[in-house]
Amino acid sequence: MLASIIASGLAVGAVYALIGITYNTMFATSRVMSFTAGQLGMLGGVFGSMFMLRLGVPMLPALALTLACCALIGVVTEIVAVRPVLKSLEQHLYVLTTLAVALLIQHTTAMEWSTEPQPFPRLFNIGTGVWDEKYWLPVAACIATIVGLEYLYRRTLVGRAFVAIAEDNFAARALGLPERNLRMASYALAGAIGALAGFAGGQLLLAFFANGPLLNFYGFIPVALGGLGNNRGAVIGGFVLGLFQQAANFMVGGIFSSVAVFTLFIIVLLAAPQGMFGAQAARRV
Repeated sequence: MLASIIASGLAVGAVYALIGITYNTMFATSRVMSFTAGQLGMLGGVFGSMFMLRLGVPMLPALALTLACCALIGVVTEIVAVRPVLKSLEQHLYVLTTLAVALLIQHTTAMEWSTEPQPFPRLFNIGTGVWDEKYWLPVAACIATIVGLEYLYRRTLVGRAFVAIAEDNFAARALGLPERNLRMASYALAGAIGALAGFAGGQLLLAFFANGPLLNFYGFIPVALGGLGNNRGAVIGGFVLGLFQQAANFMVGGIFSSVAVFTLFIIVLLAAPQGMFGAQAARRV
């Protein structure tokens, strides 16, 4: 039983961590918390199931198509919901604009896909029990993502431009960096990361339109726990959340496990408002 709790907790936590990274990737270049992050994870499962089960596309092309579709949705989100807000003095309106896009995605998926959970195919047919692929695939996807992002940010010019925009977008613009294009690229990257979360976790979560709000909330908790903008913190926070949630499901079950998650969330934020690994925000004077 302990092994099952650990396996499922790490798998679910990896999905939450990937959604947290999706939040961070969009926030880094725009300073906007886009509430479409969970919907991108949901679409990763829906598109994956559609391409492989309904259309008969092989796994690797289906994965590429899923990532491309969600990357496109990320770019559309930046153009439709984020860019107009950045031009406005009332920049907190992103809460409404991104939430509106998220609701549009969710209801369109419900109408065009299904309101019932749909199966997600086995990808490699490897492993049984706690070593089943549905448990280790999300963890492997999370590790690959964090390693890939570290390489991108540290070893490539585009990645260093992302970091420059994230640290000081005014100075980056003064240096001639194409802020708008980089922001669009970061939203495309975030869309692909969110899609990978839903695709890798499809066997656990299934292809279900209602996964969007769930992933929005549980994917935001690792960001808050790990510190906004800190991808490593989001990964650790995601794994902690997943393990805690699965242990609470086993010990108390039902709605009480959600209450336990809320309680942990509140306690951590009261103790460290900037998150476990976040730094205090500096003020310009």
